[in-house]
Amino acid sequence: MRIPILRLERILLVSIQVDLTDNDAMQFQSDLVERVAEIEALGVAIDITALDVVDSYMARVINDTANMVRLLGAEVVICGIQPFVALTLIEMGRGLLGADCAFNLSQALEMLKRRIAERGDTRFIGDEDV
Repeated sequence: MRIPILRLERILLVSIQVDLTDNDAMQFQSDLVERVAEIEALGVAIDITALDVVDSYMARVINDTANMVRLLGAEVVICGIQPFVALTLIEMGRGLLGADCAFNLSQALEMLKRRIAERGDTRFIGDEDV
């Protein structure tokens, strides 16, 4: 199953709506990293609101993906972590250390825009011709 990756100017939006198999998670990671490089994305928001369970493997995939995206030059924010998921991740000793977090997609987008502006990126959102 492929996870849709939506483009909003120079920011990519990803909403994981279903539990992923290991193969699906790796495909998601590959697809997202390719898309970031393809459009030279400035930011990525990964929404996991629909996930009731994030096991240690999925937490590692999210962390690794965030680190890969950052290496390509984009900012990353994870949003929509359910309270039970956060509690479970901490109890397992697995936080989302490779990514900043926000309550919802709206806050994630604001955080991305602010961080992109703070770093002085001349390829700012909406500046498609640069």
